[in-house]
Amino acid sequence: MRALWRGIFDMASGGHDGPRLSILIFHRVHAAPDPLFPGEPDAASFAQLMAHVASRFRVLPLGSAVRALRAGTLPSRALCITFDDGYADNLTVAAPILQQHGMRATVFIAAGYLDGGWMFNDVVIEALRATQKQELDLSARNLGRHALHSGEDRRRAVDAILPRIKYLPSRERDAIARQILRDADVTLPTSPMLTSEMVRALDASGLDVGAHTVTHPILARLADRDANDEIVQSKEELSRLTGRDVALFAYPNGVPGTDYAAAHVQMVRDAGFAAAVTTSPGAATPASDPFELPRFTPWSKAAHKFDVLMLRNLRMAPSRAVTAPEPA
Repeated sequence: MRALWRGIFDMASGGHDGPRLSILIFHRVHAAPDPLFPGEPDAASFAQLMAHVASRFRVLPLGSAVRALRAGTLPSRALCITFDDGYADNLTVAAPILQQHGMRATVFIAAGYLDGGWMFNDVVIEALRATQKQELDLSARNLGRHALHSGEDRRRAVDAILPRIKYLPSRERDAIARQILRDADVTLPTSPMLTSEMVRALDASGLDVGAHTVTHPILARLADRDANDEIVQSKEELSRLTGRDVALFAYPNGVPGTDYAAAHVQMVRDAGFAAAVTTSPGAATPASDPFELPRFTPWSKAAHKFDVLMLRNLRMAPSRAVTAPEPA
């Protein structure tokens, strides 16, 4: 069966438009299953998935894969692994599992949350996870009233609240998240994000560093000057921390035309990055703009479903983009 699927992926990743590159997105890998979000990867399920990926694909570092894609030398069944935001468990939980399989991955870090920071979504999640209240009335903030009797209630509340505040200006978004925390009468535990010292340890653990802005704003909602500062400063800060040029970038939220525009792609080019990734599904081809590379994660713990979803993604039409690729 393994040989059969390798053959299928060989054919799917070497179409008439040249070799295709699959890039997977992850965020957190919990040490143990998260009762509030049981579908998110934990150490055991991630280890099982990586073993399966290793049996099907050739996992490459993102930087070298992008160069090979442009040069036309990308091997069949090429795949890259990426993590967004900069969670500590990328180093403490995911990295040892990746090392077991000889895999490198890229961690796209929102630099402003290092050393004790909290992203707004995690503040809201922790508030709803830890509150002792059985109902949270946020109607005064135009965010509704939410029953919190069960884990399902709490997940439903998270899913209702986060989309309502995601596209607000960063300061307003963060302030509302903190207000929800106070309404829930919850004190935050230790930050889940990487520290500066951990960032410096990433390379030895098989994790490359990419930039993901400073405060993870929706770039399309910022003035151009502010968006450019977010892009440039994240590269400068992470390059200083690692002692290396940080050459890869991920657009926050990453939906072309909604979360970033052509002007932001140009800013990333001008900042000196070599490539950037989106959250538009599909596989990259030699014709793809290296500054709008698609990414995808087939959210299934069942091996056969994972294979089918990966195959479907490889066969998709070219991903949506806001710019045309530059001439080779």
